[in-house]
Amino acid sequence: MVEGLIIDGQRVNASDGQTFDVYDPSSGEVLASVAKATKADITRAVQSAHAALASKAWGGILPAERGRIMLRIAQAIRDRAEELATLESRDTGKPLRQARADVQVASRYFEFFGGAADKIMGHTIPLGPEFLDYTVREPIGVSAQIVPWNYPIQIGARGVAPALAAGCAVVLKPSSEAPMTALRLGEIALACGLPPGVLNVVPGTGSEAGVALASDPDINQLTFTGSVEVGIAVAKMAADNVVPVVMELGGKSPNVVFADADLDLTVQGVANAIFQNAGQTCSAGSRLLVERKAHDALVERLAARARAMRVGPGVSDPDMGPIISKRQLETIERYVQIGKGEGAEIAAGGERPSGASLGRGFYYAPTLLDRVAPDMRVAQEEIFGPVLAILTFDDLEEAVALANRSQYGLVAGVWTRDINKAMAVSSRIKAGQVYINTYGAGGGVELPFGGYKKSGYGREKGLESLVSYTQVKNVCVKFVAV
Repeated sequence: MVEGLIIDGQRVNASDGQTFDVYDPSSGEVLASVAKATKADITRAVQSAHAALASKAWGGILPAERGRIMLRIAQAIRDRAEELATLESRDTGKPLRQARADVQVASRYFEFFGGAADKIMGHTIPLGPEFLDYTVREPIGVSAQIVPWNYPIQIGARGVAPALAAGCAVVLKPSSEAPMTALRLGEIALACGLPPGVLNVVPGTGSEAGVALASDPDINQLTFTGSVEVGIAVAKMAADNVVPVVMELGGKSPNVVFADADLDLTVQGVANAIFQNAGQTCSAGSRLLVERKAHDALVERLAARARAMRVGPGVSDPDMGPIISKRQLETIERYVQIGKGEGAEIAAGGERPSGASLGRGFYYAPTLLDRVAPDMRVAQEEIFGPVLAILTFDDLEEAVALANRSQYGLVAGVWTRDINKAMAVSSRIKAGQVYINTYGAGGGVELPFGGYKKSGYGREKGLESLVSYTQVKNVCVKFVAV
């Protein structure tokens, strides 16, 4: 059975009948066959979204009713949580407990933004006694959303929910490597009363469906999550049609650890920041900057934790699951070899784990690269795997300089018992989010998320994200006082 596209509220085959296979990275086996969206399918989906915007069923309903539909979607996601988590685990390979958390976060996006749908307000501007001037925030139109494979349901909900809250219609293109829960999300939304055409889900390749969507002259806004290289290309396509873009791109995020930090708390936070989802996270804490006098004790504890982690199929709920694909696994292996060639030392991992339970899956051991120098490629380039680059510093000034010595600026962590030191460092780090004695805040639905430098621009999550899905209209009325 082929998983069809969702266009105008219907499950349909691709216009040319083509399909692609989706693989379970835990076993390398085919999970499903999915319709492969063409340029014609993308065009039809965008037209369907515009028709929905012009309809009374969506464009004409009260904001409060939009919110009620979204709250129903939130509850429906919770009601199907175990089904969705199992599918997400099989589709991406992530441990079941992480998939369960992702599903809850997806539900929370619809809940949070559903509550905001009737609170998107304008302002009055005082011009004097003969004028009434005010602003209104209107839906920007059709939002195109291109979602990566690492957090399909969570990142899908992250963009779809604020777009719907603002009154937009959406064309969602999930990755061809992990499209399954995005399709389920489209089904759930329709079942909860979202009118046909408001959310279209069109899986396909980046080179065909992604290019067609990013370059479509009839989209009004684009949200993209992915690599810097692809993001630049996507932004250029959108720019040709003067379409605004929200970009969440790569990261090489630092965890800055001072010698006075609580090491038990720090080890847990640093390990989770790099090994969650096998390090396949834009915001992964992939650089550890540790004060020299705390280096040996911290690395020893981290190495012991890494060696003790159980690696296995996602649905068996291990500590860490597989890499998404053979290609990505080989990329990680290549980077570790580059690091060794540059002089880094392997403190843990650095190889594919063995075991009968791993079968033909795409696994790599939790890895620590120690004695890394700031200009090594493994310190500067995003590996997108469970590989932590460890550097040392001697004082606060050096710590800040190392943290900012990157083309990226997505997230940072600071670990210390000294609040003055923590605040001084956090104020000087160039990153969109800075955490102190924690990292990630459990999904952070309410917290604006986005990057400095080549980590992108615009903000997702939190009320700040609604700005991207609305446009401001100013109305000025002149009247004669009587």
